[in-house]
Amino acid sequence: MAIQAFSSGQTLTAAQMNSLQTNDYNQTVSAKTASYTLVAGDVGTHVQMTAATATTISVPAATFVAGDSLFISSQGTGTCTIAAASTAITVTTSSSLALAQYGGGTLRFQSASAATFFSGAAPANNFAAQVTIVAGGGGGGFNGGGGGGAGGYRSTGTEGSGGGGAAMFRVGIVKGTSYAIVIGAGGAGSSSSSRGVQGSTSSFTTSLTATGGGGGGSRGGSELSGGSGGSGGGGSTDSSAGGAGTSGQGFAGAAGPTANGGGGAGEAGGTDGTGEGGDGLTSSVDSVARGGGGGGWQGGGGTGGGGTGATNSVAAVAGTVNTGGGGGGGNNGAQTNGANGGSGVLVVRYATSAGTVTIGAGLTGSTTTSTTDTILTVTAGSGNLSWA
Repeated sequence: MAIQAFSSGQTLTAAQMNSLQTNDYNQTVSAKTASYTLVAGDVGTHVQMTAATATTISVPAATFVAGDSLFISSQGTGTCTIAAASTAITVTTSSSLALAQYGGGTLRFQSASAATFFSGAAPANNFAAQVTIVAGGGGGGFNGGGGGGAGGYRSTGTEGSGGGGAAMFRVGIVKGTSYAIVIGAGGAGSSSSSRGVQGSTSSFTTSLTATGGGGGGSRGGSELSGGSGGSGGGGSTDSSAGGAGTSGQGFAGAAGPTANGGGGAGEAGGTDGTGEGGDGLTSSVDSVARGGGGGGWQGGGGTGGGGTGATNSVAAVAGTVNTGGGGGGGNNGAQTNGANGGSGVLVVRYATSAGTVTIGAGLTGSTTTSTTDTILTVTAGSGNLSWA
């Protein structure tokens, strides 16, 4: 039962008094079967997630006031993550915001922009992991083409996500659950007047995806401008526009005729000079730089795997594998073909004591250790991960 409003001088009935007393012990339950954003009417109630797949309960800003509280629980087998709906509010906890089945606790607001989740110890079969996921980079454009945009970059690390996006919350892992993984391939560089091919999406279940980088624009056809994507592809030398990046994943590519580098996770194309691909980001999860944009015609690739654009004597360079780097653009004349984008990657870091991972058929991956943590790197394929 939600908090009740009464007017001055109103006489309460016995039924109303009994109802209020009941609410002290048995909150009204609101069952949810899919991701849900809290509303003001949820104050004083029990929001219960029942989904079998991963879901999110989003906490909006400017909706609640100091002292408001509600109970949140997870009854379904899917992990339910409590997350801030925007950067205008913070949600903190001393345990975990990722609830396994039968997990729960009280969400209490200190103000309209700050809330704390109070819960017991996390279940033994549930732990939080740090994640960096990168999609495949876009292919470079043809014949004075733009550099390919970097694959979308999302991370829980201190570097944040691409395009100036905030860091994600850590991902809740439930032992014994299978997590579907796809590692996106790099897009093909163009050998005709069509723009470079967009890179492929990388995903950690359907709830966490990174978008493939946009292809570089090609000169001499209808696809002059850079394609949109995780980071946008650079435009061709025909004074065409750069492609847009995806919010929270990457920056835009630069426009032609000369600045036409692909966008990177850390900056827009063309920021560092004529034809330069935008720089990527260095993951705090495993200290590797990724997400560099491809250089346009005669431009250098962005740090983090971006390929160099072609010159009169040197062919365009592909984005580096497992960085999501964009492919370099082709030269305006000789060495005309664009280069392929680099493939994506998934990196998961967790306490070694939390569990042992099984890398399923169809995936290529390996683990290393760093002090008390295990770092899992998945470099190709599609399949399932699980922990025991």
